[in-house]
Amino acid sequence: MANVNKVTLIGRITRDIELKYTTKGTAVSELGLAVNRSRQDDSGQRIEETTYVDVTLWGRQAELANQYLAKGREVYIEGRLQLDTWQDKTSGQNRQKLRVVGENMQFIGGTGGGSGSSNPPQQSQQAPQNAPSGGSPAADVKFEEEDDIPF
Repeated sequence: MANVNKVTLIGRITRDIELKYTTKGTAVSELGLAVNRSRQDDSGQRIEETTYVDVTLWGRQAELANQYLAKGREVYIEGRLQLDTWQDKTSGQNRQKLRVVGENMQFIGGTGGGSGSSNPPQQSQQAPQNAPSGGSPAADVKFEEEDDIPF
């Protein structure tokens, strides 16, 4: 039997991004994403529904998100669902939380009113000729000064 675990989201960042590093030095960031949906009810009234999703990014994508994204900025995320389970230390109850582990990220839209540090890198370097195509940005590629976002 085939299994698919794929999530595609476009939404706005709900809080400033938290960047941390594992003990082995791998970057990891946590961000909140608000995804809106419009629909009409039976009487024709427009209803806005917002779903809040926690997203985890790893490696270079985590660093890029921390550098270029801020609250209010729009972003496209592809990833997979992951169920975290733990035991609450105070109550002893088992807890669960469903999150998205981002595997591909693209910045879209403008700054969205966010106040993050969206200054592009100051050095210029061309991508290597043998850089892989598709997926996330190459880890060591610098972007030209006039580039606003790295994709």
